[in-house]
Amino acid sequence: MSCGEGAAAAGWLLALLLTLAAARGAAVLLRGNGYDGLLVAINPQVPEDEKLLASIKEMITEASFYLFNATQRRVYFQNIKILIPATWKANNYGKPKHESYEKAEVIVAAPYWKHGDEPYTLQYGECGSMGKYIHFTPNFLVNDYLIDVYGSRAWKIRAQAELGLFWLAGVFLSNSLLKKVCQSNNGRVFVHEWAHLRWGVFDEYNNEKPFYITGQNQVKVTRCAADLTGIYVCEKKSCTEGNCVINELTGLFKEGCAFIPERTQTAKSSIMYMQSLSSVVEFCNESNHNREAPNLQNRMCNYRSTWDVIISSMDFNNTLLRTNISLPPPPTFSLLQKRDRVICLVLDVSHSMNGDDRINRLRQAAELYLLQVVEDNSYVGIVTFNNEGEIRSQLLQIVNKDIRKELASYLPTAAPSGGTNICVGLQLGFEVIKNQEGNIYGSEIILLTAGEDSGIIECFSNVINSGSIIHTVALGPSAAKEVEQLAHETGGLTFFASDRLDSNDLIDGFSAISSGSGDTFSHSIQIESAGERTESCKLFSRTVMIDSTIGKDTFFAVTWQTAEPPKITLLDPNGKNYTNKDFEVNTVLQVARLQIPGIAEVGEWTYALMNTHPSPQALTMTVTSRAANSTIPAITVKAHMSSDRNEYPRSMVVYARVSQGLSPILGANVTAIIKPGTGDPIILELLDNGAGSDIVKNDGVYSRYIYSFSENGRYNLKVCVQRASKTVRPYPIVPWSHSMYIPGYIENGKIQMNPPRPSVISNEDIQTTAGGFSRTVSGGSFIMSAVPTRPHNDVFPPCKIIDLHARTANDMIILSWTASGDDLDQGQAASYEIRTSESPLELRDNFDKAILVNTSDLTPQHAGYKEIFVFKPEPFATENITIIYVAVRAIDKASLHSDVSNIAQAVKFVLPMDYLTGNIEYSVSRIALLGFGLLTAVCLITSATICALKKKKKVVITETATTLL
Repeated sequence: MSCGEGAAAAGWLLALLLTLAAARGAAVLLRGNGYDGLLVAINPQVPEDEKLLASIKEMITEASFYLFNATQRRVYFQNIKILIPATWKANNYGKPKHESYEKAEVIVAAPYWKHGDEPYTLQYGECGSMGKYIHFTPNFLVNDYLIDVYGSRAWKIRAQAELGLFWLAGVFLSNSLLKKVCQSNNGRVFVHEWAHLRWGVFDEYNNEKPFYITGQNQVKVTRCAADLTGIYVCEKKSCTEGNCVINELTGLFKEGCAFIPERTQTAKSSIMYMQSLSSVVEFCNESNHNREAPNLQNRMCNYRSTWDVIISSMDFNNTLLRTNISLPPPPTFSLLQKRDRVICLVLDVSHSMNGDDRINRLRQAAELYLLQVVEDNSYVGIVTFNNEGEIRSQLLQIVNKDIRKELASYLPTAAPSGGTNICVGLQLGFEVIKNQEGNIYGSEIILLTAGEDSGIIECFSNVINSGSIIHTVALGPSAAKEVEQLAHETGGLTFFASDRLDSNDLIDGFSAISSGSGDTFSHSIQIESAGERTESCKLFSRTVMIDSTIGKDTFFAVTWQTAEPPKITLLDPNGKNYTNKDFEVNTVLQVARLQIPGIAEVGEWTYALMNTHPSPQALTMTVTSRAANSTIPAITVKAHMSSDRNEYPRSMVVYARVSQGLSPILGANVTAIIKPGTGDPIILELLDNGAGSDIVKNDGVYSRYIYSFSENGRYNLKVCVQRASKTVRPYPIVPWSHSMYIPGYIENGKIQMNPPRPSVISNEDIQTTAGGFSRTVSGGSFIMSAVPTRPHNDVFPPCKIIDLHARTANDMIILSWTASGDDLDQGQAASYEIRTSESPLELRDNFDKAILVNTSDLTPQHAGYKEIFVFKPEPFATENITIIYVAVRAIDKASLHSDVSNIAQAVKFVLPMDYLTGNIEYSVSRIALLGFGLLTAVCLITSATICALKKKKKVVITETATTLL
């Protein structure tokens, strides 16, 4: 190939990579007006149930029509894939290609612990960012009792006046189609959650603050829009004074008061508030958005309406209204099922594997994968390549330890030689799989290479379209730059291992390649992965915690560099001592391995490795295990970066999700280690404190900004998680975005209460003793570019403050927030700028023009610490202002300032309140008829009660009706 041809090819490949990278980020593609490729995956632990499949299809079909109307004829669901677990019987389902449970946009899985059956979206990005997945439980989808909790499944056809809401651009829906849209609430719930997942909007209600005081000194329900009608009711168990009573200190209703909407409404919005009402068919927009409501949408999206955020998304940049007057077709469904896992190792043995002990490190890592990590009953083959390829082993099914050892014996041993031809290796890997399977759909390739290969262009398109998932491991600084894109486009994982001998990166990468089936009970879990350059006669010693959720198939694996192994001492929690004689020692591979029989003892295991060689050498220890119980999920960690490619000076975010099943684990110490190809690693403590990069506090997702990079090229992410035995709060109520529980409705003049909300842990004062645990996991690799080689100016401002809270005490406003840093969430800011306004929009759009607060006596603390500041606000021109809006931004030593914080409300309650909400259409006399049926008697009772309460300076509902259940 000439230089000119090479440049042209490189330019073509760069253009292809940029195009593919731009399209990446979600498996669902918007083709025209239809979403194509939405994946719904059923967890392997869910029992087989044909009714569940029918319910999923019905829900999404209804959601498609509802979404089409809600987006003003813009988008709908076109092609849906449902991934059936291998635990269900075969039924001529299609075979998946790149689809897996781990990649699904929607998962169907039973809840764990006591989170109940509320649908929710795992959403931990900022406003406008896509979520991770939507979770439905089988109970929610098939159990009528539970669906009634969130609104009746069966909707009757409403009055003729309401049917006009479904007039779509001159096309009136037939009765049968209207029934299909309205009969089940599930489709509406799905659209509510889809808005969280796809467009990054937030809920417009607030369970913690269900009511608020308006700027006109009225009590209203936290909602959008404000024209939904209903009444306030008080539950017997919570209210001690009968009616909903105003608390003199807060101006809000005392605990136990709830808003009960009328079933029949004229209000069309909002889907992010109460989508279960039949009249609700729209998102709140600029014309009806309630900016006063203290909800997450206002806080996270700077008081923008949900429709404003949605219409600004990439989906609608080039999407036009559907001009065809007909309705979109119903979605089509493909049922897919993956049976046995099929994997082929495609390993580089070219000259690029010479030096830095690469070939032996490859054997150590691949052997550990075959003996300890890959799941039972998987089919595994092995191929090596340089200029040419060689089949080392056809597919063998792992049914016992002997098969594992046989596969390990086929790993390459010869000295590396020849050039690097990745395409040859991949094609031979496909051949091995086809020999067994007939096709390669859904199979997996683990590609390890250390060499450059300009010829990879020739097979790039074929590999991407093969239907096989490509996981890539780049070893050393010269590995082909294109391999990551193969993984990205086929749903594979990417890893990078440097040539540092005290690093376990290569083993970590192989250990992280588990099946994406969702069957975590069969997965190998890496508990420890540590290494150290150890001087002669010195010890490398650490403690490993085995917790009660793991212990099956527990392995301790030691590696070294010299001819003889180090002196190994391993002490279990009961004092039993293991030494070299208990380990299976391989002096050729320089690996010693010990499998603990049965279930490993719970508690602290302490190991010590003594370097008996006269020279320093790198010693490493890797500990893996599996779930101890087939019904109790193990604690797991999933780590990743906010993006796979980044260009300086854009910052990135490191994420680590710590969970047991679907339940978040709180109170852990989480450390991220980011390693470049050369140079020192970056070490960050990740936090779950609801500040900086961490959007939601106590959701088990730990994060931190990273902005300082030493070089261009590949970086490796490793996350270590530990928690000592401690007393902690139990798992919180689902902290993520979820559908609203509706306590009841008013229908035909009667209050009809729904069944109680499913039981969840809600008392934050309850505490439990939790055992300690430790985990180490690879978060894959990412690539940096445009990193300056010389010292550079400060370009990173403090991070945006996202947890500003305000409250009033007499005439003072008390602010609290988490301190940001000098550079994003690290270091210490130089000062704060605090401003107030009677309008949140002024703070959002014209912060510099709002009233400045004197902060001369406020010195910022170090990032992560809690700030508290008290001040007396300046009077506003408008009289009787009861809400003051406050925002803050941090300024660093280089005079760079953060984005304006979330806008907090400080409510000044003014007594007495002459009236409350004016938009509720129920009178006291009407409620009296509902509750007691005796108009005259109840009017007298109510009048007497009001007079008595006024004398006590207590305010009850006057224009708003209440009743005692």
